[in-house]
Amino acid sequence: MKLIHFSFKNQHCATGSQINQWSELPQLPYHLGLPTGRPVLVIVGGASKMEVAALSRLQRVFTEIIAPLAQRLNATVIDGGTDCGVMQLMGRARHQIAGTFPLIGVCAIGTVILPDGSPPPSDEAAELEPHHSHFVLVPGDDWGMESPWLAKLATEFAEEAPHGTLVSNGGEITWQDVHCSVAEQRLTWVFEGSGRTADLLAAALRGEKSDPRAQPLLASGYLHRLVLSDDLTPVQSALETHFTTRGSLPST
Repeated sequence: MKLIHFSFKNQHCATGSQINQWSELPQLPYHLGLPTGRPVLVIVGGASKMEVAALSRLQRVFTEIIAPLAQRLNATVIDGGTDCGVMQLMGRARHQIAGTFPLIGVCAIGTVILPDGSPPPSDEAAELEPHHSHFVLVPGDDWGMESPWLAKLATEFAEEAPHGTLVSNGGEITWQDVHCSVAEQRLTWVFEGSGRTADLLAAALRGEKSDPRAQPLLASGYLHRLVLSDDLTPVQSALETHFTTRGSLPST
């Protein structure tokens, strides 16, 4: 492992590392100079084809709830790190509140454009979100190859502290992200009303007919739903309860 320094056009700088072996994962937090044993929140999903009202509500969730809570608890937030969808919302929310909590983007090396001026690895490569504090580059040339790395890194950071995953919208890769979260025995909230994969999972949680991939995830007991509405109080209450009371689970 070696440290990488990223400098963005907005004058923001971030620290990162590239890893290639699973055996390197336990040492990665120390390599980055970040503490472990603190609350960890994983953000997965997307924001594609979201209705304007739903996107506005989701933006409020990130700016008014998630970023301030992470700042207050000095939690670590981990996502996919690219400048799109929920990862962009998370980065901008951290910037808007002048947050200092660690925000780590985990990216497959062959899917992202680095800010060092090197050529894009593919036509589908995405730029890194420029308000993240750290990035971890993992092996892979396809979207979704970062999913198991992201999930396991969150476990390494959390140790015995509370940890959870928030799922908004999302497509095919989000199914994989949720599977990885459940495999790590991580409480996973899905935002009903955000669309696509999250809504399919929420429908299954309500007992309605849904995508068959939802059933083994529901059987784990780790999935819960949060309704994305104008009243954000239930969302705040669920997150506050989980991250400030060890072992607590919000109701569906």
